[in-house]
Amino acid sequence: MSSTITLVFSLLVAIVALTAVATRLRLPYVILLVLGGLALGFFPGLPDVKLDPELVLFLFLPPLIYFSAWMTSWREFRANLRPILMLSVGLVLLITTVVAVVAHALIGLPWPVAFVLGAVVSPTDAVAASATAKNLGLPRRIVTLIEAESMVNDATGLVIYRFAVAAVVSGSFSLAQASLQFVLVSAGGLFIGLVVGWPLAWLHRHLDNAPLEIAITLLTPFAAYLLAEAIGVSGVLAVMATGLYLSRQSSRFFSSNTRLQANAVWNVLEFLLNGFLFLLIGLQLHSILGRVTSRTPLLLLGDAIILCLTVVGVRIAWVVFFDFLSPLLRGRLRSGEPLSHLRNVVIVSWMGMRGGLSLAAALALPLTIMGGSQFPERDLVIFLTFCVILATLVGQGLSLSPLIRLLHLREDGSHEREHSLAHLTAAHAAQDRLNELAGEEWVPEEDLSRLRSKYEDKIEALTTRTDDTGVTDERDGDRPAARRRLHQELLKAERNAIIHLRDQGRIDDEVQRQVERELDLEEQRFQVDL
Repeated sequence: MSSTITLVFSLLVAIVALTAVATRLRLPYVILLVLGGLALGFFPGLPDVKLDPELVLFLFLPPLIYFSAWMTSWREFRANLRPILMLSVGLVLLITTVVAVVAHALIGLPWPVAFVLGAVVSPTDAVAASATAKNLGLPRRIVTLIEAESMVNDATGLVIYRFAVAAVVSGSFSLAQASLQFVLVSAGGLFIGLVVGWPLAWLHRHLDNAPLEIAITLLTPFAAYLLAEAIGVSGVLAVMATGLYLSRQSSRFFSSNTRLQANAVWNVLEFLLNGFLFLLIGLQLHSILGRVTSRTPLLLLGDAIILCLTVVGVRIAWVVFFDFLSPLLRGRLRSGEPLSHLRNVVIVSWMGMRGGLSLAAALALPLTIMGGSQFPERDLVIFLTFCVILATLVGQGLSLSPLIRLLHLREDGSHEREHSLAHLTAAHAAQDRLNELAGEEWVPEEDLSRLRSKYEDKIEALTTRTDDTGVTDERDGDRPAARRRLHQELLKAERNAIIHLRDQGRIDDEVQRQVERELDLEEQRFQVDL
């Protein structure tokens, strides 16, 4: 057995074990994976595991961004567009500038290199934010804001990064050109994402083969990313746009069987990719420390503390400033619900985790510049980037759960109300469809009577706010083909009803997906029992 296979298997075992411990301790598992990687990196005899920047940017990032976009609520994304742009564009530019000033004045980096460092640490990481925010009991609208910010600000940070690196390598920089490039890269990425998404939606509508369709979904983020990068626009935004578009359309082209299988496959894939990524991040410290020889350990520690405080402090100041002092640009977590609610401000300002993207950008810095000389302070930039990742991901991540409990931050109940509304509307739609089919010759009379009674009971239960499992799986009658058709007609009516509610903005995308999943499971149970 090759050493690579043994290493991959060992890392997989570590991921499973550390995740089990994190679950037991009720901690975000990505944090324990990073800490576990840190510890494993100093084990004697363990081979030096290097994180290839291309591996992060191509293998890990596209599918994780795609799945995050797929699970994002379009309604919340659209409602939060202003604060998303405030955080993903304005804050990234501010952090880049402030970090550059601090790095030049206090750490002693040359101006171009200082801007490179600012660009590397300015964007939050979509993978880190999503993985850390999940299962913490945060209101969904805050999670959507954080995840959307992390996806969009990657484009801002990467454009600044490209121009900052070019300035170091070539010694020239044009602000006008950089601004135009940012607009073109962002708009082009969104356009390419829709260009990829539209024909794929058409293709899915004409397929009814679960393994084939799932394989297509696995290839989709890579296709969008590669096409966008080949053209020279943002691959991250292309993947995000494709994921948002196909997620919105998926209820109209996926069968219940395909949806259930695809969700299972993607949940496992997300877990494994997150696991490997954050474990590999932790494993990098040992080799990074070995390369930083230009400064004493005490000086390195001081530089790291200065930079981490700057990154965290600027985010807090930015969120507070725009919430309290700038009514024109004041962000809103939801229409009519100001961000100035103190608890929301604290959480949003504290959730600025960095992750694999920042480390990949730092590791991707060229070794030499024009003339053949070494890239100035390259190893120091990589070390400081890792320190920011560690401080924000582990430090802020570990403090999030107690902070949420301290602030008594919880869901406002809107999710449950929308869930009940979706079920009630779907039941009424099925009841209406049942009445329309009452005169059809193929409809078994005994099933008609039974289903009418069941839907009446379900509506009454939902109206009185009691729980109900939905359509029964009783098997009366002796006409299985007719019963199957009748059942599918009613489920189709229910699905169309909840899609209509979602399109009207009356229920959230997440609620629609949950109710749809329940209907999918009901359909599969019926087919098995039949």
